Amino acid sequence: MARRTPRITEAEMQLLQLLWQDSPLGASDVFERLPQSLQWSLTTVKTLLSRLVTKGAVTAEQQGRRNLYSPAVAQNEVAARQAGGLVDRLFGGKVSPLVAQLAEQRELDPKDLEELEALVRRLRK
Repeated sequence: MARRTPRITEAEMQLLQLLWQDSPLGASDVFERLPQSLQWSLTTVKTLLSRLVTKGAVTAEQQGRRNLYSPAVAQNEVAARQAGGLVDRLFGGKVSPLVAQLAEQRELDPKDLEELEALVRRLRK
């Protein structure tokens, strides 16, 4: 049976982004790499990492007196789940209104348009 990608909160996503960039990292390493604008404590970081371990999104390997954390889920898996949830919550499960909204809010360059056209062609086959 395939493992289900866990639901990841916005706060947890901040930590996963760092771990996808570089891992394994200790909690203090993660803490030091977070933007100061978040104003999180080391305790908050440890709590979030513990939640991610419980969810199966991160692994913890003990090294001496500390844990080293690594992502256990791929970035594309989490992105797919988050995007699917967004489509369900905001657009009733319909993808085209999301694409239209994004296209209206952001200027699409010719390469973006080519990729979208190629995607539509591939999906129609």
